[in-house]
Amino acid sequence: MARINLLDTRTTSFGDLIGNGKIYRVPPFQRDYSWNEENWEDLWQDILVLHTNPDSSHYMGALVLQSSSTSDKEFTIIDGQQRLATLSIVAIAVINKIQKLVEREEQKEANQERQEILKRTYLSDRDPRSLRYSSKLLLNENNNDFYQSNLINLRKPLNIRSLSNSNQLLWQAFQYFSNHLEELQGIVQSGEKLAEFLTDIVAQRLLFIQINVEDELNAYTVFETLNARGIDLSSTDLLKNYLFSLFQGPDDLQEAQRQWRRIVNTVQMEKFPEFLRYYLSLIQTRVRRERLFKVVRESVKDGQQAFELLDRLENYGSLFIALSNSNDEFWRDASENRPYIRELELFRVKQAYPTLFAAYERFSPENFTRLLKLVCVLSFRYTVVSSLNPNELETLYNKVAIAIINGEITNPKQVFDNLRSIYVSDEKFLQDFSLLSISTKGQKKKLVRYILFKLETDVSHIEVNEDSFSIEHILPESPSSEWRQSFNDAQIEEMVYRIGNLTPLEPHLNREVGNELYTIKRTVYQQSVYTLTKNVLAEEWNPNTLATRQRHMAQRAVHIWRSDFPV
Repeated sequence: MARINLLDTRTTSFGDLIGNGKIYRVPPFQRDYSWNEENWEDLWQDILVLHTNPDSSHYMGALVLQSSSTSDKEFTIIDGQQRLATLSIVAIAVINKIQKLVEREEQKEANQERQEILKRTYLSDRDPRSLRYSSKLLLNENNNDFYQSNLINLRKPLNIRSLSNSNQLLWQAFQYFSNHLEELQGIVQSGEKLAEFLTDIVAQRLLFIQINVEDELNAYTVFETLNARGIDLSSTDLLKNYLFSLFQGPDDLQEAQRQWRRIVNTVQMEKFPEFLRYYLSLIQTRVRRERLFKVVRESVKDGQQAFELLDRLENYGSLFIALSNSNDEFWRDASENRPYIRELELFRVKQAYPTLFAAYERFSPENFTRLLKLVCVLSFRYTVVSSLNPNELETLYNKVAIAIINGEITNPKQVFDNLRSIYVSDEKFLQDFSLLSISTKGQKKKLVRYILFKLETDVSHIEVNEDSFSIEHILPESPSSEWRQSFNDAQIEEMVYRIGNLTPLEPHLNREVGNELYTIKRTVYQQSVYTLTKNVLAEEWNPNTLATRQRHMAQRAVHIWRSDFPV
């Protein structure tokens, strides 16, 4: 594998960047400006700390720039546009304060000269034709016009409400920093001190790690290796920018933008890399997260291929979201799938997504439902009960997905044949279930409720309401001293959350028995409608009777969570 060539990595300041005669461009299709008051407040507090501590500096994180192939004076901002745009707005706010002093004729000539120097240093020189200032920082296609026409030239918009949300945020950022500068009474009344505030604090003591990369692939690799907040969003933007660069005409570009928005609105930006990896697993084996961009760039070379990719992503996007939400409208006309989708939610199993993507496209609706059931059984045995290594699951499901897409696997039985190695044997499943212990606190409580529901339904032959019962701990979570005659401290810790110690019980009966002794509880259990609970008939409750009950439950579980296909 070729070594990644980072052209430059060094510490730099906002002043060093923006004051060196170079131009920094946000890619045209990069995300719009999105910082809000919470972000501005964090930055302002950092600046105030620098103001009160003259020898201090503040690290602003990594700034990733892509060098231009045509000029050593121009860079594309791959990551850091929000921070650079906001610091530029701080500079504009300071310059505007000096302009106010000029208008009030306070040291007019000196402040005019300061203003001109600061504008040339941090914004740009005037265009000799229009006499307007243009920025050394160029924002994306949705924000740049407003940034140049209004902010750089200190022109208040005529109708703020008519602006796009991101342009409103840009203007609100300017107002925020303008208002907070007013609070610095010792500074805001002096052009000299305002200039010092900008040049010595904002420009020199807010520091970045500057990383220059040669191309988009290197930039993507940087994103995947930096341990910083927001990396997924930036890498997704990078992929989007690459795809959009392949479209030649404005009509194709606009359609691609509309399609991208639909995909991202469905999938959600932060989940997009995960979604893309599952999709690419229909095409290649062992797609690693850090290779997503490289895989796309190798397979998508022109606008037609980019449209084909967007079409496929849009087709799979709704399914991706629906696989983790049994209440999704996607299942409105396939309600038979909802119980299995809920099980996938409970088991937190996503390795099967590529197989489910492929099967939804190639299998009949009936066979897709059968496959969902099979995946749930495999997952419950392998992941929930036996807690085996999930890495093998991903590899196998990946291979099965490709085989389905290629027409080599055409039905759930063939899927099972290819996944037979991860079907936990009855003997091992019985053994592991006999010792299964799951906390009834937090999210795991839903899983325990599901297991008791399935066991109760099987023993009573009546489908009970899963949400109607309380989870009763026969050995209480907080046992009295009398209970300790049957269980020592180590046994209590080990056995209180064993499945054999848990049973469904009506809420009012659960409150009635509380932490009572077993002899009292056993009598109350006979009043329950739940067969699983009425069958708790042992003379006493101790480690042996608990283990015996759980073995019986395990025997029942073996045939509840069983493949429909011969083993």
